[in-house]
Amino acid sequence: MAIPNPRLAARYAKSLLDLSIERNQLEKVYEDILFLKSVFQNSRELVGFLNNPVITNEQKLNIVKSLDTGKTGELTKSFNRLLIRKNRESYLPEIADAFIEQYKDYKGIYTVTLITAIPVGDDVKNTFINKIKQSGRMKEVELISIVQEGIIGGFILEGKGRRIDASVAYDLTKVKNRFLTNEFIYRFR
Repeated sequence: MAIPNPRLAARYAKSLLDLSIERNQLEKVYEDILFLKSVFQNSRELVGFLNNPVITNEQKLNIVKSLDTGKTGELTKSFNRLLIRKNRESYLPEIADAFIEQYKDYKGIYTVTLITAIPVGDDVKNTFINKIKQSGRMKEVELISIVQEGIIGGFILEGKGRRIDASVAYDLTKVKNRFLTNEFIYRFR
């Protein structure tokens, strides 16, 4: 497994983003990267193959060619070949993540995660999206909804390193901590 290198991934992703904008192929490249990311998530064997130093670049190139033939555009294919020639193919999953993040920044897409105890409907999701748009300069909001029964009720909203925890579990923990640190109770023990 390649040691994570966020700076390298960000540089390659930025180069691909700039080139795709210059060639007016940003949306196609974004679709290609999403496709590759899904392939990497569903095939740990492929990631292991790309990380294997024993396998030659020619073999890796053949596998990647068979993977993206007919599914990705020429710019993405050329980029993948460049990574293999430079022995950077093991960073491709990390570069894909960095590209997606940079694409969203470029497009002004703000990604937030909504965690609830039960599944919520589209009307609730749209309410959150509208409130988030009103609160900032976001052009577009992408909402990811996750169900975690452990929060008991309420919601947790996360995005861009910020977290709003309005869950019942959080409130119960606060009450518990108040009882544990209450000096009045300790005087009687």
